[in-house]
Amino acid sequence: MESGAVFAGLHPTPISQPHLLGPARSAIKLLSPPSLPLQKQSRFASFVNQNNSIGKSLRVASPTSNVALEQADIDWDNLGFGFMPTDYMYTMKCSQEETFSKGELQRFGNIELSPSSGILNYGQGLFEGLKAYRKHDGNILLFRPEENAMRLRVGAERMCMPAPTVEQFVEAVKATVLANERWIPPPGKGSLYIRPLLMGSGAVLGLAPAPEYTFLIYVSPVGNYFKEGLAPINLIVETEMHRATPGGTGGVKTIGNYAAVLRAQCAAKAKGFSDVLYLDSIHKKYLEEVSSCNVFVVKDNVILTPAIKGTILPGITRKSIIDVALSLGFKAEERLVTVDDLLDADEVFCTGTAVVISPVGSITYLGKRVTYGGDGVGRVSQLLYTTLTSLQMGLTEDKMGWTVQLK
Repeated sequence: MESGAVFAGLHPTPISQPHLLGPARSAIKLLSPPSLPLQKQSRFASFVNQNNSIGKSLRVASPTSNVALEQADIDWDNLGFGFMPTDYMYTMKCSQEETFSKGELQRFGNIELSPSSGILNYGQGLFEGLKAYRKHDGNILLFRPEENAMRLRVGAERMCMPAPTVEQFVEAVKATVLANERWIPPPGKGSLYIRPLLMGSGAVLGLAPAPEYTFLIYVSPVGNYFKEGLAPINLIVETEMHRATPGGTGGVKTIGNYAAVLRAQCAAKAKGFSDVLYLDSIHKKYLEEVSSCNVFVVKDNVILTPAIKGTILPGITRKSIIDVALSLGFKAEERLVTVDDLLDADEVFCTGTAVVISPVGSITYLGKRVTYGGDGVGRVSQLLYTTLTSLQMGLTEDKMGWTVQLK
């Protein structure tokens, strides 16, 4: 960022070594970063987004586009999927039984939380994940941010939390991305990963919803999620531990769903596998999810994926792939998918915001290893990956109306 773009005395974050994209060891301190003033300064302009349904305004600081940015000094060719501190984050707070009404950009930094906060004591929290891409003409694209907003609202209802409106969510994402524009990788080198969080930040001792909530967004430039990139990964089917149970929270993006898979995932990686594929907890024969991805099975011209029944996260990439597959002439089915379907498949692949599409090279089940597609990427996986990523990055016309252009 140019010196003329320094905002309220705050300087761009220096480049540091990337970390795994997860909670930082020092992520909670009793010091809050200063917030950005909302009046127009330097290349930032404030704007008010009226939400007539609640009669209040959402005010955020958003960069204008008339000042050239100095791109972050990063080795873009070797960018992995790890956390890298950027310049700004977005925060918005509200009390229980109230609605979110005002948000602001702050200098990225540690946040203040009570030791008795609902998020720390009872896991009352949700997160989302989406990406921003830089086009060759300098424009910036988001992919279906309103879907993330709606999914967050569904999860918030399940977790007894207030949530931003869809409009508030999308405008906050836009402001955060534009404020960190210099961290968006060049075209074809990666994306800017966007992590919205909704947490019970108020202090509560007895088991109850927190009295205060914080909506926060931070971003990080990322490359491929799996070190293999668009190359086949190797999965092991977990038969003892389960990701979710009927009636639980497996169908929403609550933070506890992910801590629960770490033990099986770590054990699998220690044995050389890329990740774990989970089965249903009742019959132990129907596919559910990989640790953080949906799974698809291809047989002839039919693409199968487990139906959403409360234990599987309704992935936005999953939803998009189904629509893309149908537009390409494939038959797509959402139903119970058995281990036998898996082992008899022509191809298997995973989908998610982080991975987009990750082809599966082998599945190991009860000691038996089944391989797919030789040593390469399957035809269907490659076609779906190319079609979807070309749309996400603005390389092809968006006939679906899924992308949001920021510049």
